Amino acid sequence: MSNAGEEEEDDYMSDNFINSLKDVRPGIPVPRSVKASYQKEERQKEINIKNRQKSFKEVEKERRDTVLNEALGNENKGFALLQKMGYKKGQALGKQGHGIVEPIQINIKTGRSGIGHEEMTKRKAEENLENYRRKAFMKTQAEEQAADDFRSRLRSKKEEQKLEGDLRKSQKACLHLDEQKGISCPREPWYWPATDPQEDDVETDEDEDEVKYDELSTFDKLHILTSYLRDKHFYCIWCGTSYHDEDDMISSCPGNTSEDHD
Repeated sequence: MSNAGEEEEDDYMSDNFINSLKDVRPGIPVPRSVKASYQKEERQKEINIKNRQKSFKEVEKERRDTVLNEALGNENKGFALLQKMGYKKGQALGKQGHGIVEPIQINIKTGRSGIGHEEMTKRKAEENLENYRRKAFMKTQAEEQAADDFRSRLRSKKEEQKLEGDLRKSQKACLHLDEQKGISCPREPWYWPATDPQEDDVETDEDEDEVKYDELSTFDKLHILTSYLRDKHFYCIWCGTSYHDEDDMISSCPGNTSEDHD
């Protein structure tokens, strides 16, 4: 009955279970038949490794390493000539003994590439790395330049909007102050806010003047109009105050530009 039970256990065990016996924790009981099967399989693997025929390159490498690791003996003609000239084993070369002690190491070329291929590959790798760094630097520079251009455009747009707002404020103030002094017509058409275009269907000389003054920039118009308000009405749009006279304006107003009032 015990033999039949062991046979049933052997049939139940799979190859995966046998391969996993290496990871079984100590103390867990394993059937003897399973252990024997596993040991037999391991011995067979070791035999296969020992009997495996080595490749030509492996055999050649073993022979070369064996020869290179062996010290030269008296049977070597070159070494024998050195000994006749007074050389002793382990001594440095040269009359003063400042030469090398160990032989020059050799680097065996095992690949099929031509002479200089490694240097060329190394040089190409360095060139590719340098090109990559240069492209990365140029990309970073381009991104920074694009960001600076965007900020510059945004700043210019905000400055232009501020100038336009100050000009509209100046035109309204000019209209109000001129009317207070009984002035019915502005000195220049653009000194006052623009009227509804539907009110004027006929083109006049004033329209021609407007076309001429449209060539002025917003900054120029603002500078001319604020100078007119300061000289004619002693008024500063940034202070929002009408002064009594020129002396009062000079002593109380910080200046004639927006930056002076910041």
